[in-house]
Amino acid sequence: MANNESLVALNGTQISYIGHDCKEIPEFLGETYGQFARRLDLSFNQLRSLAGLKMFTELEELIVDNNLLGNDLQLPRLPNLHTLTLNKNHLTDIEALLEHLADVTPSLEYLSLLGNEACPNQLVSPDKDEDDYQRYRYFVLYKLPQLKFLDTRKVTKREVMEAQERGAFMKVVKPKPEASLNEAGSESHPLPYSPLPQGSRDPMTHKATVPEMSSLLWIQHMYDIWTSKTI
Repeated sequence: MANNESLVALNGTQISYIGHDCKEIPEFLGETYGQFARRLDLSFNQLRSLAGLKMFTELEELIVDNNLLGNDLQLPRLPNLHTLTLNKNHLTDIEALLEHLADVTPSLEYLSLLGNEACPNQLVSPDKDEDDYQRYRYFVLYKLPQLKFLDTRKVTKREVMEAQERGAFMKVVKPKPEASLNEAGSESHPLPYSPLPQGSRDPMTHKATVPEMSSLLWIQHMYDIWTSKTI
């Protein structure tokens, strides 16, 4: 356990276990830190399941960008979770995901799904346009009306009103057909996307929390990192 714990970056109630290629959440993380952790960063691993989160009962922020999470994603009930970033995973079924999040994360206010097929962003889905993305936003806000930020943008009052009126009819994202995958069974040009600050793969410098940022800083922060990784 000592060797495993040496891979963890601990800063008060913030836990980082980044870039260790783990396929599931190590048991020692929950046993050692689960009862007091408020922020958990598991980015740049190979996670296919988040079952190990059941011991993180007080979690408020969860960052699992650049993993292998798919449509079978299941979270335990996390009543205090207000921030969730699932960028650059393998999520395609937006409706099932949102219904699950509505059930297990009642306090969720910040959500980012960039780099998933479920999010029709032009940078990863060239066949989509801004109208597709806006319809996606209406649908997400119809399912999760309490959100304050979605992806790189602050949620507006007008969006919330439109979502209430028309969001139920705005589901536009469907799974990509098998023909669009290459012979190896993976996407031809995967994008190494993360919404986190430059240098965030260094666990000791990955400290910023979303609620500490102003609205404009959060938007600029997400946009800058996205463009820097894709240009």
